[in-house]
This record gives sequence, C-alpha cells and structure tokens, in this order.
Amino acid sequence: MHDEPIMDLAHLGHLELLTPKPEESLRFFVDVMGMTESGRRGDSVYLRAWDDYETYSLQLTGSNTSGLGHAAFRARSPQALQRRVKALEDSGLAIGWHENEFGHGPGFRFRDPDGHVLEIYYETEWYNAPPELRPALKNQAQRFPARGANVRRLDHFNCLAVDVQANRLFFEKYLGFRNTERIVLNDGTEAGMWLTCTNKSYDFAYTKEEHGVGGRFHHITYALDSREAILVAADIFLENGVFIETGPHKHAVQQTFFLYVYEPGGNRVEVANAGARLVLAPDWKPIVWTEEERKKGQAWGLKTIESFHTHGTPPLPEYMTKGEAETGATAGVDDLSEKGIAS
Repeated sequence: MHDEPIMDLAHLGHLELLTPKPEESLRFFVDVMGMTESGRRGDSVYLRAWDDYETYSLQLTGSNTSGLGHAAFRARSPQALQRRVKALEDSGLAIGWHENEFGHGPGFRFRDPDGHVLEIYYETEWYNAPPELRPALKNQAQRFPARGANVRRLDHFNCLAVDVQANRLFFEKYLGFRNTERIVLNDGTEAGMWLTCTNKSYDFAYTKEEHGVGGRFHHITYALDSREAILVAADIFLENGVFIETGPHKHAVQQTFFLYVYEPGGNRVEVANAGARLVLAPDWKPIVWTEEERKKGQAWGLKTIESFHTHGTPPLPEYMTKGEAETGATAGVDDLSEKGIAS
C-alpha cells in the first residue's frame, strides 16, 4: 500500500529577496525584467509579472546583505492550510503565524532542515489592474507591459542545501511535494532535487551547497513564453549592461531553456520558457541522474559553469572585502568578477 499523495498546496506564491542595493535592484526588476510595482511597505517594494493573478510575486527588501528572505506557497483551501500547519507543528521546525502581510492573509512560517524560511497561506488578494493597466482580454491579469524582458509569471526558485536529501524528505513528508527528478552522486549523496505540488515538472529545486553553509539562495526564475523570447531577453540584458552568467541554453535536468544573470544586489535571476514540461502521471517515477551523466554538462553539451556551484547569496565570508565583512553587505557583480566567481 502506498500513502495517498497530499495535494494541499496549490502553487508557489511569492519570494522575498534581500538586496543591499534596493534602488538599483528595483530599477532592474521594473525596467529590465519588465515587472510592475504593486505597493510599498517599510523597507519592501512589492512587484508583479504581468500575468501573475495575485497582487505580487516578488517582495524586494532592502537589507545589509543579499539572499532569500522567505519563499511562500498558497494552499488549496483553508482546510488544506490547517492540515499542513498541523503537520508542520509536529515537524519541530515551525516558527508560527505571521499576520498583517501585504497582499495576503495570515501566513504560517517555518524553516526547512537547512534553515531557509518558508511560508504557507490561503487568503489572498487578486490583482485588480488600474484603468491604465487593464488588458484588452479579460482572461489575463494585466496589460502586456512592452518594457524590458516582459516576464510573464513567477515560475520557480532554487535554494542551496547542505543536506539535499534531508530537505527532500521534509518537503515530501510535511508538505506533500512530489519529487520529479534528482541527482545522486556515486557515493549516494543527493546533489539535487526538483519538487512539484502542481502539474508543472517542478515548482522549486534544492542543489548541493558546496561550502557547508546553511540557508543560502541560488536563484529565482521568471517565465517567458518561448525560447525566442529568452533570446530577445539576452539582447535586452546586454544592452542594459547586465552581467550574463551562462546561457541561453537548455538544461538536461527538466529540459528548461535557460538564461542566468545577476541583479545589482548580487542575487542570481533566471528567465526560462514557460511550461517546458508537464508531469500528468499521478504515479510518476522520479528520474535519477548519475554523477557521470551530469558531468556531460547541459543538454546540448555546454559544460556547467563553475560559478553555478560556487555563487550563492548571501555571499560567503571569503568572497567579501574587509568592509563588506564588517557590514554584512554582499559583493557586487564587479567584486564577484574580480574574485573569479563570475568569470
């Protein structure tokens, strides 16, 4: 007998990114990514892609460092939320309820085994576009911005984890995520896992943290409609002087067509093609990639760039200048290039 799959979570709702350069990061997401500001509160600006149905999908928070503030998932119902809260309370990693949030109702926060802060909620505000942003077609959330890369919606995120397997088992047991693909090294260590709570092939991924430091962030991903749109985005990044880390190219794992850049605060940002793969099988068997298979690189032979394994946020102390170490600020892209991280 197999346990019946838990489908209490509906989708990835939003991420909070920390940035030591809030104004520069804001201009990047608005002018270069093509996102729209939904509101401000305290040190945070709330941003949306043009077809996100909720009020926002990115909370950009000014901080003395970079990295992930928290990641949030919406539950399928109030009852589903309560079921997952009860499970999380039994996990030993619960933080508790977080009230009076911008754009949605009470959220229950917790940590994963690696220390990242996550949240689940149900009550939310649907986006109501002002007259100047109302679309011609009523079945999309907002008028197409025609600005920058014009990202359509939040797609997924990737965190770094010291123990990938422990985190996978946590998300499967307490939140009901399904594992669609993972990487297992020759010694049995899990080096990557991709999980979903929808029919998308993944809503988030965790990959191996190479330095033994918990709670670090790898990237946030926004979806575009096609590979061609990602090629256009590459030109837009080029014209705006944005550092392109790797791509455009195609991943072997999950087959996502990708392009990675760094935003001014130091966080890695990906644009990818929307709906690259759907997992419709209710009894899907996870695809397991071996160490030898991953050494072949990406789908068409591009070798995985070294910084993909070394660069995460917040930065590691050895990659920080003396002044940055004193303030906790992240290295900028120029600093990373000088240290060989972004080369």
